[in-house]
Amino acid sequence: MSSPACRCDPWPSTCQPSTSFALSALRTVLDGELPADRRRRQPGEETQQVTDHAFSPQERQAVYRVISERRDMRRFVPGGIVPEEVLARLLHAAHAAPSVGLMQPWRFIRITDDQLRKDIHALVDEERMLTAGALGERAEEFLALKVEGILDCAELMVVALCDDRDAHIFGRRTLPQMDLASVSCAIQNLWLAARSEGLGMGWVSLFDPQRLAALLAMPADAEPVAVLCLGPVPTFPDRPALELDGWALARPLPDFVSENQWGAGLAAWRGDDDDG
Repeated sequence: MSSPACRCDPWPSTCQPSTSFALSALRTVLDGELPADRRRRQPGEETQQVTDHAFSPQERQAVYRVISERRDMRRFVPGGIVPEEVLARLLHAAHAAPSVGLMQPWRFIRITDDQLRKDIHALVDEERMLTAGALGERAEEFLALKVEGILDCAELMVVALCDDRDAHIFGRRTLPQMDLASVSCAIQNLWLAARSEGLGMGWVSLFDPQRLAALLAMPADAEPVAVLCLGPVPTFPDRPALELDGWALARPLPDFVSENQWGAGLAAWRGDDDDG
């Protein structure tokens, strides 16, 4: 288990700072530090493809790169724009996401009215203060964080769960939250596509869903789940913003992987000896 004072290697044997946790963790998996029967090659490494359906090495490398370099962005270039054709590509990417029972529960509302943008910002800022009040001794630290870029981003969108979701039973009878999982897939698609276009995106969840729904005249059973800030950014940091700000540290992959049973079989992933 990694120490809270530092960030550990994904397969811990020594503990040392890392310039990019996401990249180092990904490279560790791909560079072959797993047991021989589990290792993957570095994207782009010339080797036999797993199947005939694999992308080219360069294409695979681009996929892994956009995943590792995606960031939750809060700071945007003032006056930036997103060309209409680029925005269309991003929304098509989002719409290509998988969804439970093919219900496609996502709804995208593009905010182009300046006053409406300000009203959404006011809702978010109100919830920011309420969140600070609930954080106790970390309130001041939280208030120092930049948690949104609503007034600065080139494009603002609200993503919502559609109405009449109870009519969709396939895949949701025992797991009704799969509609939210489907919307999350669409948002992730949009996020990755935005990064590939050189655009930053931030997912803001600090708002009262009922009040935002009322502000946007949503049907009674529709539910907003995300305010998305999108646009050109000054730079993409090599680590998550909350790490750079000292709020939290990302944990390494082996903390989340087990085999057959919860928490079992981590020795092979960590590279530990079988006898401990």
